[in-house]
Amino acid sequence: MYSCLALFILVATSSICKGQNVFPKDPYIEVGSSINIVCQNNVQGKIYWTLNSERIDKSWPVTINSSHSVLSLLNFTHSSATLQCHSANTQVLGGTIIRTYTKPSNMSCILTDTIGDSWFMCTWEHQTDSSLKINYTVLCNSCSNLSEICNSQETSCKSKYADIAEEITFVGDFNVTVRAKHAAWEAFSEPQVFKLREILKINPPKLKVTAVSDHLLVEWKPTYKVQRKYRCQVKYSTAANESTPEVLNKNLAELENQGIVKIENVKSCSNYTVAVRCASESAPWSDWSQEETVLTKLNQSDVKLHLWRKVAEADENRVRKVRAMWAEIPSTCQETVTYTIKQTPYKQHMTGVDHMETSCDNSICDVNQDAHRINLKVFHNKSLFVEDSVYVPAIGERLPQVTNIQTSTFEGVILVSWKAPREPVSGYMIDYTHNGNIYSWKETKYTNTTLFDLLDKKPYNITVTPLFDDKTGHSTQAHQICSNVGDPGDFTNVNVQAKHKSAFVSWSVKSQEACRGAVVNYIIFYSTQDGPQLNVTVDNTTQHISLKDLNPNTQYSVYVKAIAHTGTTKSSERLFETKRFDPALITALSVCGSILIVLVLSVGLCCAIQWKRFQEKPIPNPGNSSLGLWRPTAHDQKNNEEITSVSLKVAATLMSNE
Repeated sequence: MYSCLALFILVATSSICKGQNVFPKDPYIEVGSSINIVCQNNVQGKIYWTLNSERIDKSWPVTINSSHSVLSLLNFTHSSATLQCHSANTQVLGGTIIRTYTKPSNMSCILTDTIGDSWFMCTWEHQTDSSLKINYTVLCNSCSNLSEICNSQETSCKSKYADIAEEITFVGDFNVTVRAKHAAWEAFSEPQVFKLREILKINPPKLKVTAVSDHLLVEWKPTYKVQRKYRCQVKYSTAANESTPEVLNKNLAELENQGIVKIENVKSCSNYTVAVRCASESAPWSDWSQEETVLTKLNQSDVKLHLWRKVAEADENRVRKVRAMWAEIPSTCQETVTYTIKQTPYKQHMTGVDHMETSCDNSICDVNQDAHRINLKVFHNKSLFVEDSVYVPAIGERLPQVTNIQTSTFEGVILVSWKAPREPVSGYMIDYTHNGNIYSWKETKYTNTTLFDLLDKKPYNITVTPLFDDKTGHSTQAHQICSNVGDPGDFTNVNVQAKHKSAFVSWSVKSQEACRGAVVNYIIFYSTQDGPQLNVTVDNTTQHISLKDLNPNTQYSVYVKAIAHTGTTKSSERLFETKRFDPALITALSVCGSILIVLVLSVGLCCAIQWKRFQEKPIPNPGNSSLGLWRPTAHDQKNNEEITSVSLKVAATLMSNE
């Protein structure tokens, strides 16, 4: 060991003498291998190593002498790492970049058995940098005259089998490996030993699928040599089913040149997709053949008519309308079928006497007060294919019926339960409708059932009828129930009458529809364009409100929301603007102004009338006047004396002022 290490140091020293302080310089090594790195120490003191700028443990370096240090990297797994040696004073003495590579792995090869050119193909895995240019070569280690089978720069390559058939035959084993070659390194995969028979991948068979009355007949012919044993698989599934397909296995003996498989228990009038693949003994599977899609035939055992009837109340002539209902043949079936519906009196039916069947008008039969049977026959290619009948009780016939029907709804389904009659029954028929025209029905043996696939927010009428061996009891109808209760009714309009500082808001909703939630209260939301949203709540009996304390001459928006336990309904938003002035003040001013105008006009009119009268008054003619002496009275004499006294005082005052 030491001699080898000494030799390595000798070689490293020769490289170092050429100017390299660290040897080897930028090597490539295989992942997981080991390498020794030598550093020349031209300074005094110890040195240390760093890997990707992190100091390596002191136990790693091996010091040979005062001028060299050897670092042994064991099981190196970094894809790329920078290794440097440093002096004691952290001076970098030198460094190298160590890169790793991997060898190819998981190599596999197949031989395609095709008409014309057959190909020998190999694939493998190689974890490496995609930017590196790597040349791959598949080598034949067991061939005497053939060393290279194919070349590629990808992780697969192929060669025409005719070019290598002399060296790689169906007799014995052959040994191959793949070489990955880069400018700086070369790697080989582990050798793989194959037998051609075990890697022969044949072409997909030619497939033919035929629909028979109750099964599918799958046939295929091989595209390979029939002197071998083969195993095959047939997979099938309904076209609408996304679950895992069913798979049938079939082995073919030597010289068997055709494969045949029956696919049974298929659904009537359904599209099935079928594919087949084969393999030679332990060889890999061929690709699946092209899928064939085929429509199955109408199978009599799959036809379930589920005949039922709905009996209306009798008219004044005791005639009842009976609606016959049944499950029709699926429309996907391509066969032509016809239906006939007829009625037969039950007494004649039971006694076996000859009777005349009365045809019904489409699916409606007119039945009198007696018991009858409704007979349904289905013809396929003019031959009777399947038939069924149902009992119609007579009016007043004493028959049991269920009692105490309870219904409830939960997340769109209706739960129905009832109390069974005392008499033993074979089952119960439940029919239900949301409009009286379209019916659904189902049969159960229990005293409860769940109704699915209902229309949302629709009221349903549900009827339960007990069934006997060949009869039915009387029907019992449950209270109408909604499949789901929705939001309150929609708003029809919202009216607003704006005033100075208030607004009167009124609204109306559609008449309460079935399956609509009952309104608990109304919330009125209103706000200005920039202001906060305000609201006020009223109960369900009120459909108007007066909004007060509003700002004059301001635009508002308002809408109403109806609240129920099952949801809410919102009206459309309305805009309104309050008045600039109080309408009452304007009215008062208008009244006062009107009164003032009336007064002014009245005074003016009176003055005009008086003036006119004054102008029209005649002036007395002095010539027509006579002079008479007016004897003053005592009162007049006293007034004259007072006037005379005042006049004298005024005259005296004027004289004194002068």
